[in-house]
Amino acid sequence: MDAEITTVEQLKSAVEKLSPEKRAQFRHWFEEFAAQEWDQQMEEDFAAGKWDALADEALGDHAKGLSRKI
Repeated sequence: MDAEITTVEQLKSAVEKLSPEKRAQFRHWFEEFAAQEWDQQMEEDFAAGKWDALADEALGDHAKGLSRKI
């Protein structure tokens, strides 16, 4: 069995054993961790220009009057 799979299974088992209060604390921590990870990935993607084409398309649509205030 893959070591990462074993670790994931161990984590699942440990989380299942937590009290509701500790599970809530873990959930809060994990949500913050995941948000930071997502922010980092977005920053890397923007720096690498992965969103440039989409931004150019949106700006072009706006210049053509295809956008509206929200």
